[in-house]
Amino acid sequence: MPKLYSSRHIIKVLTQLGFIEIDQTGSHNNFRKDHLTVIVPAAKHEIPQGTFTSILRQSQLSRYDFE
Repeated sequence: MPKLYSSRHIIKVLTQLGFIEIDQTGSHNNFRKDHLTVIVPAAKHEIPQGTFTSILRQSQLSRYDFE
């Protein structure tokens, strides 16, 4: 079973890699870097695997960037 990450960890990694928070709409944070926009659910202890895969696709990062 793949490891589940918290939204806090995902946001921390994104900001370390140069993404900037541009907006918060409801319970989602929006980050941008160049032409990429990533939407991350806020305040979740475990992000579901499908949502994490979507974040990877939006950010064009690999799973190894979050380890």
